[in-house]
Amino acid sequence: MTSEVVENEFEFYSKAEKYWKDVPATVDGMLGGYGHISSIDINSSRKFLQRFLRDGPNRTGTTRALDCGAGIGRITKRLLLPLFKTVDMVDVTEDFLTKAKSYLGEEGRRVRNYFCCGLQDFSPEPNSYDVIWIQWVIGHLTDNHLSDFLKRCRAGLRPNGIVVIKDNMAQEGVIMDDVDSSVCRDLDVVRRLIRRAGLHLLAEERQENFPDEIYHVYTFAMR
Repeated sequence: MTSEVVENEFEFYSKAEKYWKDVPATVDGMLGGYGHISSIDINSSRKFLQRFLRDGPNRTGTTRALDCGAGIGRITKRLLLPLFKTVDMVDVTEDFLTKAKSYLGEEGRRVRNYFCCGLQDFSPEPNSYDVIWIQWVIGHLTDNHLSDFLKRCRAGLRPNGIVVIKDNMAQEGVIMDDVDSSVCRDLDVVRRLIRRAGLHLLAEERQENFPDEIYHVYTFAMR
C-alpha cells in the first residue's frame, strides 16, 4: 500500500508538481520519451471504449467526457473529441493546459472547461459525464486519495456512464518512483481500491504491442 512507500504526503505531491513543470509540453513529454507508442495506445483505447458506446439498452452516452491528468490533450484530441460532443480536461500543470488550447486546434472549441487542479482536490460535477477517462495518473495519488477520487467520479457519472483507468501495473506490491514522485501498484491493489470506492468492474484488458522494457499496462472500465 502507498502508506508503506510514501513517507511524506505533502512532499509526494509537491515533488510531482515540480517534476511536471519541467517536462516539455509535447506528446513525447507526456509519454516520457515514448511518443512513438501514442497511436498504438489510442487505437487500443478506442476499441476498448467503443464496446460500451454501441447500441443497446445499457449503452454509454456520448454527450460529455472528462479527461483526467489530461496534459496537453493527447487523449482529448485523438480519443475523446472524435467520440463525444464535449470534453472537459483536468491537469495539475497550467502550462500543459495552456499548450492544449493550440495543440487541439479547431476541435478544441468543444472543450468546455480546463480545470487546473490535482486530482486529490478535484470533484467532477455530479451526474455530468458519460465517460471519465483516467490515464497514467493514478500513481500520483495515495491510496486514500485515489479511492476518494474514484468515489467522486462515481457520483459524476450520468446514467450508464463509466469510469476508465488505464495505467502501468507492477508485478507485485507497490513500487515508488522517486524521479517523478509516483507509485506503481499491482493489479490486486488497484482492484481492491476500485472495490473500496464502491465501483463494479465491467471489463479489464492488458495493452498489447507496447515496448517490452516498460511496465505492463492495463485498462479497467467500471461503474
